[in-house]
This record gives sequence, C-alpha cells and structure tokens, in this order.
Amino acid sequence: MNRTTLCQHRQGPELNRRQWLARSSAGFGTLALRSLMAEDVEGSTGLIGAPHYPARAKRVIFLFMHGGPSHIDTFDYKPLLKRDHGKPLPFAKPRVQFAQTGNLLASPWDFKQYGQSGRWVSDLFPKMARHADQLCVIKSIHGSNEAHGGALLKMHTGSDTFVRPSMGAWISYGLGTENKNLPAFITIHPTLGHGGVQNFGAAFLPAQHQGVRIGHRGADIKNVGITNLKPALSNADEQASDLAYLERLNRLGLSESGPDADLEARIESFELAFRMQMEAPPLFDISKESEATRNLYGIGQKQTDAFGRQCLLAARMSEAGVRFVQCSHGYWDQHSNLEKDHTRLAHEVDQPISGLLKDLAGRGLLEDTLVMWGGEFGRTPTAQGKDGRDHNPHAFTWWLAGGGVRPGFEYGLTDDYGYYTAGQKVHVHDLHATLLHLLGMDHERLTYRYGGRDFRLTDIAGEIVHPVVS
Repeated sequence: MNRTTLCQHRQGPELNRRQWLARSSAGFGTLALRSLMAEDVEGSTGLIGAPHYPARAKRVIFLFMHGGPSHIDTFDYKPLLKRDHGKPLPFAKPRVQFAQTGNLLASPWDFKQYGQSGRWVSDLFPKMARHADQLCVIKSIHGSNEAHGGALLKMHTGSDTFVRPSMGAWISYGLGTENKNLPAFITIHPTLGHGGVQNFGAAFLPAQHQGVRIGHRGADIKNVGITNLKPALSNADEQASDLAYLERLNRLGLSESGPDADLEARIESFELAFRMQMEAPPLFDISKESEATRNLYGIGQKQTDAFGRQCLLAARMSEAGVRFVQCSHGYWDQHSNLEKDHTRLAHEVDQPISGLLKDLAGRGLLEDTLVMWGGEFGRTPTAQGKDGRDHNPHAFTWWLAGGGVRPGFEYGLTDDYGYYTAGQKVHVHDLHATLLHLLGMDHERLTYRYGGRDFRLTDIAGEIVHPVVS
C-alpha cells in the first residue's frame, strides 16, 4: 500500500509521531485511510502467498479445554483401571511429579462404544459421542511440563522456556486471512494467566499476527466484542482525514529514523480496524439466528449458553474468513471433586461442541475446517486425595475432526492405566507439524529469522503424523 498520503497540519500544538500514536491508540477504531475504501477485500496472503502443497484444511477452530481434562475419564478407556481400583500402580511413577498421588483410582463413568468405528467414549460426552465416526482421536500425545503455565506455553507456542510466537500467529504469518476485513487470528475468552498473552501473542513475528482477543476468562460472553471497534466519528471523511494526518507524521518520522516495524504494525492495525467497522459487528450479533440454531448450540440454557455462544461465534467467524479461531473453556483442574466438577464442565461443552460439528457439516464447512479439541495435559490414573487426579503430561488425548483428518480413526497407545504413552507417540511438536501440514505448510520451511537464527513453531523437532491424514 502507498503510504505517502499528504494532508495539511491541523491547528494545535505540534506532536511528534510517537506522542500522536500514544494519544490516538486508545481509539484506533476511529482511524481510516481513504484508499482502503476502494481496496480489494477478498483476502490477504501471508508469507508464502500460497500453501507449500495442496492444503487439506483452510482454517482451524481450536477448542481449548484449559486445566487438563482427564483422558482416562473421557476418550481413553482403561478397563484395568476399574479392575485394579485402590491398588498401587504396578510400575514406577515419574521422577518429577507436580504433586504426590496414591493408589489407582477407577473412573466414575462408564464407557460405551459408538458408531461404525466402535469408538469408546465415556458417559461424560453422550452428545459428542454421536459424532464418533467423525472424530480422529490421538491418544498418545505427550509434553514436557507438569505445571499449567509451562504446559500451556508448550502447547500454544512450542516452547515452555522462551517467549515464542503462538501457533495462531504462525498460521497468520504463513497464510494470512481469507478476508481482509477481519483478522487472521481471533481468540475468544482466553485465560490471562498461565502464560497469559504469550499464548496468543506474536513474539518476534510482525505484531499484526498476534491474536485479537475477545473477552477473557470469566467475562460475560453476552457482551462480547472487540474493544474500541465502534468509531467515535460517524463521518468516513473525517476518519480518513485523521489517518491521513497520521500517515504524514509517519512519513516524516520514518524519513528521519528509518524503518520502524512497531510503528508499521500499529498502522496496519489502524487500517484493519477501519475495515472491521462494517464487517465485524454483525458477526457478534446472534439475535437473528433461528431458534433451531440457538437450540443446536445450547444457547439459552443455563449451563451451555456461554460455551454455546463461543462455538457459534467460531462457526460464524470461520465462515466469514478468519483463519484461526480459538475458544477456551475451563477450569478442568480437578485435584479433588473429580466426579462432581468434570460432570459439570463436560455438560457445559458437550451440547455446544456437538452442535458445532453438526452445523459446520451442514454448512459444508467441516470438510476444509479443522476442529481440534484438547487441553495442556491429561491427568494421573492414581488418586490425589480422596477423589482427584494430578497433572499428567506423559500421556493425554486430543481429537481432531474435519480438515483432512481420517474420520473414525484412532491413533496412539497408552499403558494399561493411561499413565504413559506406550506406542505411536505424538509429541507436541509432532502435533504442530501435523497441523501445519494439514494447512498446506511445511513446518521446516515456515521460518522467521530473529537474533541471528531461523525459528519455527516446531523448533528443531517435529514429525508429521501421516496416519491421521486422510
């Protein structure tokens, strides 16, 4: 874009460009550039311009279960755990543990087989179980950190020790957005703890690739929206004039100081904000959705309303061209009261996720939309206290659906009680490599040079899990 627009200085005290930005950034939604009105808005490309090879998925919806749902109480059926309830674990526990645990604890829920695939699913998810033949279940994921903060960062950025770009930012950097009027990466109600903004940040990538945050954990989803999106000025010419003035300051400043990546990123955010003023607000208005659609997602029902709204927003955003949408739910961290709290949490998401899968399939979107479900780790088969489970990064389960994965397929093995991976192991780096592969990107070629070396989401590891690809 030509950023040499000129205009006359407005009367008033002279401000340098950084002072002007500091004062104006709180209302960036009021800024615009005249040329944007006539700009092609069908989509924007990222680094590679087109996938490295044919993509199976165009977009991603990540259903993140914050806190670590128990794999052995949801999708990884362990009959010996019930048989040996109360007995000591017959092999050594990990050398490093988050906390001490006791003997084996049977799952409070029964498991049944569903669909032609015969997928074992616990009674926690009766509605999700109806989609058993759409799910590709990976039961042998493992990470490297027993604490929530490190595990969240590992899952979201590939590193639990250094600040790195999040996977949504990498996807935005690589592919861009399908719709230039909307961001490539949106995160709905993320936690601001356990790594906080780093879990959806861009780190050293250009700042425009960080996730646009909508709300936060604990906020009222009914009032969800993007801060400062509504323009303070209703006249488009006044908005254009404001940004034209900013452009002149920017040009003058850059002529003195040279390239300024932070400033360029902020300018791009102003431009995106202008484009979003028309297209984004209707996405948050679900009042015109039919009663059938609202019921499908559980909207209007006390326990399912909040996450149902998240899932419906994710579907609408994906259909509108947002490349990566994350919905967050939790807190699945039951060191005690496992049966009571896992039951409540599962009920909150079961109907909405079932509705999302059905809705995406009905809209013809599931085929090229990858839906991912999982947490930062699993939980121990041994008891913590009377009726809880501790953190377990050594084996946990995710499922994928749509977007080029094999439906009704199961991959990976854990031991007889679900403590450790036992075969077809999938490290977090492998999961990320597979995600990028499904989007048509080679994880070894999607790099960014920073501090004298090339970085990537998968660091120096990662293997594509080809058997899960259809």
